Amino acid sequence: MNLNFEVDAGLQISATALGNSSDDLVVLLHGGGQTRHAWGATTKKLSECGFYTLAIDLRGHGDSDWCPNGDYAIENFRDDLVSIIKQIDRPASLVGASLGGMISLSLAGDESLSKHCNALIMVDIGINPNEDGSNEILNFMRSGSDGFGSIEEASDAISKYLPHRQKPKDLSGLKKNLRLNYDGKYYWHWDPQFIDSISKDKISYRKRLKSYANFVRVPTLLIKGALSNVLTQQEVDDFLITIPHTEFVEIDKAAHMVAGDRNDIFASAAVSFLANLDRTR
Repeated sequence: MNLNFEVDAGLQISATALGNSSDDLVVLLHGGGQTRHAWGATTKKLSECGFYTLAIDLRGHGDSDWCPNGDYAIENFRDDLVSIIKQIDRPASLVGASLGGMISLSLAGDESLSKHCNALIMVDIGINPNEDGSNEILNFMRSGSDGFGSIEEASDAISKYLPHRQKPKDLSGLKKNLRLNYDGKYYWHWDPQFIDSISKDKISYRKRLKSYANFVRVPTLLIKGALSNVLTQQEVDDFLITIPHTEFVEIDKAAHMVAGDRNDIFASAAVSFLANLDRTR
């Protein structure tokens, strides 16, 4: 079921919900430059296992509104998330990939807001991304700024960026991550202002996210793609030292896009963790 939430900032946030609305709530937040459709198979698996699963398009991404003022700080995304959770009126287990993980961490680790979160799953992201890996992602995102002449051209760009992943024969799913502009070209389905925003003031971000991590008390799972250059062993060690109650899973033959590379194993790890939570906490 497709839903729209009007958040406190006045933006319309699009989402897909699966499962029984009375079941435990799980909210999934995609990475920068992605859309909620990145979670397609995961939402299906979670809903089949007894969770009410909500995958959202972050502001400036997919079918959600772009922010006219270019307000794409971590806390802006977090405030949208809190507004949605309040409307559903019960706390959520948060599953965040990359940027989505940073947003989830900023909620779970905020003393005044953490009541809205009862579990945290970080998908191939530590307290902060590895600098080199992060820059590689941003460079890839910037490389499509002039648009693509066809969906096939966009697919070729992805294959060059993710050589370990087999190129799909059916490219129809890629349409959900692209928008056809008036000039006849396909562009990634996100606001170009987003890149400028997250590229600014990285040092301040790192300090704030470290502060959030120091306060996390909810059950936490860190999932790493074995081939990832965004969550390296150094970032893993820092995360496990900072949040020592964290459970850790590494998924073989997966890079940064863990859910896309090995969704079967990823979804099973997430379900196992969530199913064993102590609901009496």
